[in-house]
Amino acid sequence: QVQLVESGGGSVQAGGSLRLSCAASGYTSSTYCMGWFRQAPGKEREGVAVIDAGSISTVYADSVKGRFTISQDNAKNTLFLQMNSLKPEDTAMYYCAVKSAAYCTPYLLLAGYTRPDYWGQGTQVTVSS
Repeated sequence: QVQLVESGGGSVQAGGSLRLSCAASGYTSSTYCMGWFRQAPGKEREGVAVIDAGSISTVYADSVKGRFTISQDNAKNTLFLQMNSLKPEDTAMYYCAVKSAAYCTPYLLLAGYTRPDYWGQGTQVTVSS
C-alpha cells in the first residue's frame, strides 16, 4: 500500500523559510511524477511544483517561481519543497502527491489536466505578516 507522509509545516513570519518533506513508502514504480499541491481555506487546490522521476523536469506555479524549489532523494524515497521568502498568501495546507505513468508530463499534473494516483494527508503552512 502506497503511503505519503508530509512533514515540516509550521508557522513562520513573512520573509521566512520552511522545508517540507514527503516520505513515500510502498511505491515501486520507477516512472512517475511527484509534486506539491496546496489548498487555502475557501479556495480550490492548486499545483505548486512537480518533478519527474529522473529529476530532469521541474515545473512551478507562477506564484512561487524563484522562491520555492522542489527536489527529491530517490535513495530515501523522499520529496522536498524548499520554500523561501514566504508570503501570507502562501498560507495553506500543503499536500504531496504522486502520479504513476509510463511517461508523466509534469506540467499536465501541475495544471490539473491529469490527477495524482495517491495523496498524503497534508501539512499546514501558516505565514503571518
